[in-house]
Amino acid sequence: MNIKVIAFDADDTLWVNEPYFRASEEKFCELLGEYASRHELERELFKIEIENLALYGYGIKGFVLSMIETALKVSGNTISPDIIEKITDLGKQMLNQPIEILDGVEQVLQAVKDKYRIVVATKGDLLDQERKLKRSGLGDYFHHIEIMSEKDDANYLKLLKHLDIKPEEFLMIGNSLKSDILPVLNIGGHGVHVPYHITWAHEQIEESIDNERFRSVERITEILNYL
Repeated sequence: MNIKVIAFDADDTLWVNEPYFRASEEKFCELLGEYASRHELERELFKIEIENLALYGYGIKGFVLSMIETALKVSGNTISPDIIEKITDLGKQMLNQPIEILDGVEQVLQAVKDKYRIVVATKGDLLDQERKLKRSGLGDYFHHIEIMSEKDDANYLKLLKHLDIKPEEFLMIGNSLKSDILPVLNIGGHGVHVPYHITWAHEQIEESIDNERFRSVERITEILNYL
């Protein structure tokens, strides 16, 4: 591989993220338990989250607004202000969570920082992602930070243009096949999938990937075997 730039996804690749969403969803279902079953609440919340992506994008703020909308809907607009306050408190707790770096991340960054340009390529709320990167203490490793509204072919091509490299000189590492791997393979880049034990339903795919520019590893440190 003639790689010049290595890009890392942020959430659930560099640090823990999805478990905080699932824990908040569980508490949300407890708050609304008198109105619907947990399964019904999870299904309705997911439906509303997906409908709202075009308006709010990805991230905690959109998640909180979707929880409030779900609460109003399942309660027939009778939900108490106290419950709304507790939902917003869930969001604030998520935003203030300590940053937990995943095992092996710093080892990998140390190993590649002098050989390649390293960037973060993630999506979500700009302010929240910038805050998490600063609090992570990893910022100095990265040549560039790219926070996208959506991880698709077009936005990856814009990133490559900004970095002034060809697709075959770009390697993306991430936990989501849908967002981190498939679009990069589509444009001619390389992808390494590092699975995380929890994946949001919207990021899950059943598709198997047969591509010479694709690798899947169990632990992030295994990518060093290919570089």
